[in-house]
Amino acid sequence: MLGPVILAASRSDRMRRLISAAPVTKQVVDRFIPGETVDDIVPIVEQLTAGGLELTMDVVGEDITTPEQAFAARDAYLALIDRLAELELGERVETSVKLSMFGQALDGGHELAFANVRPVVEAAAAIGTTVTLDAEDHTTLDSMFAIHDELRKDFPQTGCVIQAYLFRTEADARRLAASGSRVRLVKGAYKEPAEVAYQQKHEIDKAYVRILRTLMEGEGYPMVGSHDPRLISIAQELARKAGRKLDEYEFQMLYGIRGDEHLRLAAEGHRMRVYTAYGTDWYGYFMRRLAEKPANLRFFARSMLTRG
Repeated sequence: MLGPVILAASRSDRMRRLISAAPVTKQVVDRFIPGETVDDIVPIVEQLTAGGLELTMDVVGEDITTPEQAFAARDAYLALIDRLAELELGERVETSVKLSMFGQALDGGHELAFANVRPVVEAAAAIGTTVTLDAEDHTTLDSMFAIHDELRKDFPQTGCVIQAYLFRTEADARRLAASGSRVRLVKGAYKEPAEVAYQQKHEIDKAYVRILRTLMEGEGYPMVGSHDPRLISIAQELARKAGRKLDEYEFQMLYGIRGDEHLRLAAEGHRMRVYTAYGTDWYGYFMRRLAEKPANLRFFARSMLTRG
């Protein structure tokens, strides 16, 4: 039950200062976040795409408190897309955005986030790629889905993320599957109350399979966000039963986790996309990676002890 404790710590300023100041932290963070700037990340992008993988890029940072910070986040994504254009990787690399980073939580945040994300979506479309709207805590989802619906009027390839642990997600999946959109299904990585979300792993796993079946049998493009070998096998079987070809769905996994599996799936002909984050405001992203999987926490603790 360490996951909820770690997720609570991800919102703690005191824990942020403590962990950020630890001398070995950056060495461990690099496993999940391999750079702070676009220049840092270009060699990683080239290496992964040369290995037959596709990517979705995330500029980390969520604690936006001013419109100016939201504008800066928008500009960071536009700079990323400009670099992808130079590398001619628009067909292999998409971007993932959190609307909180575009000002969603500020006064007038829904309109501000939409105004900031639209030029990013336009720029992505211009180079042959797209944007996926990441899901955040349950209080933000109505706004996220409304922005997603609005963007898809002009950019139907715009994707979104749904989270299996939320009770609402089965209904969201039915709506999205019917609309033909690109949908990434994940288990969920925020601390949610029992009133809105499953709390036990076995309940979340069962919900994941139910929702994935809906997506595979629907008219959209499912993106299977999981590192769980059992769920990956189930996804393959559901795709087969639904008559989907290998290019009609994809797997997505995080950079730094199960890299051999990334390459195995790609070698078998599957579309395999690596979620690759970069930037300086890494704390919240990093803590959720620890909370998602006990092995990640053990890796961090072992590194702290052996490198400290």
